[in-house]
Parts: sequence; C-alpha cells; structure tokens
Amino acid sequence: MSSKYSALKQECYEANMELNALGLVVYTFGNVSAVDRENKVFAIKPSGVPYEELKPEDMVIVDFDNNVVEGECRPSSDTKTHAYLYKTWEHIGGITHTHALYSVSWAQSQRDIPIFGTTHADHLTADIPCAAPMSDELISGNYEHNTGIQIVDCFKEKNLDSKEVEMVLVGNHGPFCWGKDAAKSVYNSRVLEEIAHMAYLTLQINPNAPRLKDSLIKKHYERKHGKNAYYGQ
Repeated sequence: MSSKYSALKQECYEANMELNALGLVVYTFGNVSAVDRENKVFAIKPSGVPYEELKPEDMVIVDFDNNVVEGECRPSSDTKTHAYLYKTWEHIGGITHTHALYSVSWAQSQRDIPIFGTTHADHLTADIPCAAPMSDELISGNYEHNTGIQIVDCFKEKNLDSKEVEMVLVGNHGPFCWGKDAAKSVYNSRVLEEIAHMAYLTLQINPNAPRLKDSLIKKHYERKHGKNAYYGQ
C-alpha cells in the first residue's frame, strides 16, 4: 500500500477491526474514522463492506467538505456526520459510530443515561446525553450532515463540553463517540455500551435508583483525570 495516507489508513483500519473484535457491530453496521489535521482529511470505512473483507487500502480518504481524495470505494454513509464534527470540534482525532445493543436501546428510548455509579464517573461527570430526535425539516434535507448539527446542538443546549463528554446518543438512531485518536473513540464506544448495559440493569433491579452523589462523582473522575490523578502508572 503506497500512499501518503498509508499510516492514516492503517490507523483507521485497525480501529475498525477492533470495533468488530469488541462485538460492537453486526454485519456491516458501524464505522470508525481517523483524522489528519495537517492535511485536513480523514480516513473512514467504506460503505457496506463486511469487516472480514476489509483491508487497510480499502479505507477511503475524504476531505472536510466530503470530497473523496483517495480510494476506490464509496465512503461510509455517515461520512458527512464525521466531517461536520471534525470541522466543528477541532480537538477530536477519531470518531466511532455503532448500532450496539444497549446504547441504541437508550437512544430509542430518547433518554439520557443517568450517572448511577463509579464506573460511569471514572469516565465523565455528566449523564450521557441523548439528542432529541431530528425534526422533519432536517430529515428531508442533508440528513447525515444534519446529524452532525443535531449532535452539536445537543451539546450547546445541555451546556456540555465535548472535550470532557466524548459520547452522545442520537435519539432513535444510536451512539457516536470521539477521542484524541481513532483508538480512543473505539474505547469510548465500548465504555458507553458497558455503562448503557449497567444502567439498564440498574433500573430493572430498582426503577427508582438514585443518581450517584456528587462527592463520589468528583472523587472518581478526578482520581483518573484531575491535576492530582493517581490512577495508573
């Protein structure tokens, strides 16, 4: 594979294969992209290609205006959403979208995922937001581009920081996650699915389960992410 984007394609390929290995996708559902900020392009999974058939060279290079720069295949149908998020949030380096079971179930319920426990607080201090279902006007327009607007508007409405909250549920659709690179966006997708599963079971056991108290939220988040963090080596 000889290309100036070989490393970017490899990063994207490995992230997509990890998404499959983690059981977050079924058949061809889901996609990961990886960005090259210097060249203002990103690599993304080709549309509708089974994971077992993917090769690094199959990854499609697209610019932030959704023009294919390099690749023989059509890019993911969600490409315009990725492009909008990359243009809007310049700090993100990778994006993952899945149709994972519990994450999608919460999205279909149109509910934020409450912060019930310390597993959730280890990763973020807020409920995982669910964006309101898209309006008919946006659906009939540039749908995938407008999904990006839907996500960004949700963060504005809920006063959330996309640097801290690296995941969202799109109402009646499913989850999008991001991170400093493609691998971190996949990691966040797996974390989201686990938290979604735990929250579902929590409400089955106790429909009136309370949110985690603020002192525990602060303690668990700051021990991993605060200025005096002491988790890990």
